[in-house]
Amino acid sequence: MRRAAANGVRGALTLLAFALVFTALMSLTWWMTRDIVARNEQASRVALLAQVLPAFDNDQLADAIELPPAQAAALGGGRAYPARQRGRVVAFAVETSAPDGYSGEIKLLVGVARDGRVQGVRVIAHKETPGLGDYIDAAKSAWSAQFAGKSLDNPPPGAWAVKKDGGAFDYMAGATVSPRAVVKAVKRALEQVRAHQAQWAADKEQQ
Repeated sequence: MRRAAANGVRGALTLLAFALVFTALMSLTWWMTRDIVARNEQASRVALLAQVLPAFDNDQLADAIELPPAQAAALGGGRAYPARQRGRVVAFAVETSAPDGYSGEIKLLVGVARDGRVQGVRVIAHKETPGLGDYIDAAKSAWSAQFAGKSLDNPPPGAWAVKKDGGAFDYMAGATVSPRAVVKAVKRALEQVRAHQAQWAADKEQQ
């Protein structure tokens, strides 16, 4: 009985030792690669910003605006990125999300000029069905290009929907949930930019 108990203790200690070593190795790996991961994430975000904004000469990440809770909640995203040319804000990119995608939340980056026209839309992350719902991604389809130049007045508010619902936007037959969610999210982004861009721009142009 004592031998069985001793074997049990040794087994438990061995498992504990393995767990401690594994945890230490994971922590060391994270610590050694955290700066590289952070730089890669920043480079990826800057590349996406360049795709949804006109030419800019400011540091997008340094100029990012952390939105107040009410605005962040309305958008489903936490930041707005002003695009400046010679100190003047000419457009904003905003993080937003569509919570009602087919397989969950669709995170987006929407670029909007000061005159309210969409400059570009890019998907940051989604879980839509591969080969079907993921046609909303500009890297795999030209579908999102139809937003370029659109505004809250063109098409009018009632037409901000997919054609199946009587709106102005194309969709893939048999896959309406994803585009329906994205159209609504882009419209929300335009509404928030229209409502708050004057204050966002004033804050940045005074710096």
